[in-house]
Amino acid sequence: MKVLLFGASGRAGACVAEEAASRGWEVLAPAHAECDLEQPDAVADFVLEHPADAVVNCAAISGLEACADDPLRAHRINAMSPAAMALACRHTGARFIHLSTDYVLDGRKPGFKDEDDHCRPEGWYAQSKREGEQEVLDALPQAVVARVSWICGNPRKPAFVEQMLSKALAGHPLAAIADKFSMPTDAHDIARAVLQLAETDYRGVIHLCSGNGEEQPLSWWDCAHLALQEAVRLGALPSMPEILRQKLAEAAFFREPRPRHTAMDNAHLRSLGITMPSAKQTIQTAAARFLLTANAALATCR
Repeated sequence: MKVLLFGASGRAGACVAEEAASRGWEVLAPAHAECDLEQPDAVADFVLEHPADAVVNCAAISGLEACADDPLRAHRINAMSPAAMALACRHTGARFIHLSTDYVLDGRKPGFKDEDDHCRPEGWYAQSKREGEQEVLDALPQAVVARVSWICGNPRKPAFVEQMLSKALAGHPLAAIADKFSMPTDAHDIARAVLQLAETDYRGVIHLCSGNGEEQPLSWWDCAHLALQEAVRLGALPSMPEILRQKLAEAAFFREPRPRHTAMDNAHLRSLGITMPSAKQTIQTAAARFLLTANAALATCR
């Protein structure tokens, strides 16, 4: 199978490229110089000129403040270029999978949300991603819009889990928001699921996140606590450090609003036979992978 992959340098995209290559699939991953995602017409032309069995879009401006600082750029990259990809796939017949985010959901109500739950995107990032979902499915109803959440597990692209471990290892004070909830997801699990979805005939929105249907959403504080517990268990830390609990409303370092409750129910994903680890297992695996990489880097420097 041949895969045309956008966003291969990102946290999830890099893992998709590796997973596809490990399966013996041909991967074409254009760099910015080859295909400017700020130019939707050029993006459509690239898809038309490079026929593939599947097109996977992991590219996005995911920084909330970056989207707020340049909403037009966010609109082009997060909404219009994915729409252009979808329209081009309509002509080539390629399977199209587009990654979206749990941030499009209504964050006011606690608990798990399924694919039919109400969306209420706050801020330029979430609004541009929601627009992208709608534009993609309008252009290509048989496309897959896979919402992902709290991506971790790629040591080369550190996320919250890896950043907390780095601070703990360096002996820095630790704090994490304890009243914002979702489901952490390993980038490697996203990659595996995306390629499995490419081989199904599923269409529409699907929630792609950790979870086995028997657990509760985690806060950022919970994720940090689990990651540091794993570091202690593996001997990377001598004892469990203190993690101060913060409130989302008091996080003055955020200029853009963050939804509070966006945990997704992945029952539809599991019904396709695509199983995911629990949220706790996800954090443990991501922590262990990061610590292994950190130890390897330290050994190389010695």
